[in-house]
Amino acid sequence: MKGTGESMNILTKLKKSDGESKLGTLTVEHLTKAIKNSIDKSGMPDEEARAMAQHVMNFFGYSERIIDNVLEPEDRDAFYMLEDAGILMTEREETTLYDGREWRIHYWMFRKERITELISGRKGASTDGVNQNVYDEIPEDIWNRE
Repeated sequence: MKGTGESMNILTKLKKSDGESKLGTLTVEHLTKAIKNSIDKSGMPDEEARAMAQHVMNFFGYSERIIDNVLEPEDRDAFYMLEDAGILMTEREETTLYDGREWRIHYWMFRKERITELISGRKGASTDGVNQNVYDEIPEDIWNRE
């Protein structure tokens, strides 16, 4: 990215589901909104979500997946956080080297269906209908000591 005004796009292939529109290209704006909507109800500041989205998109470029080896430990921590939010997922490939040893290659990919859900504001309720975050139902004043 040359300037802060440019946005990076990733071509994605998503199927239509539940009558929603198809997400053809994943943009920084889409990822920013998905990150914001994946955080608890107090949310993440816009600037922080956008910075994280740009940082992640810079790794992917125009690729569908990236190899884990390119990540520094701090970056990998952010990727694990996004994996916990359902935005990213991992995949591994195993191959046998010439000397007979097994070699594993780990990749990161976007979970496009989940990103589409988060963009539309659906957080994806759990299968039993219970909120995923148990703290959402607890009033804020419960944490105050008297």
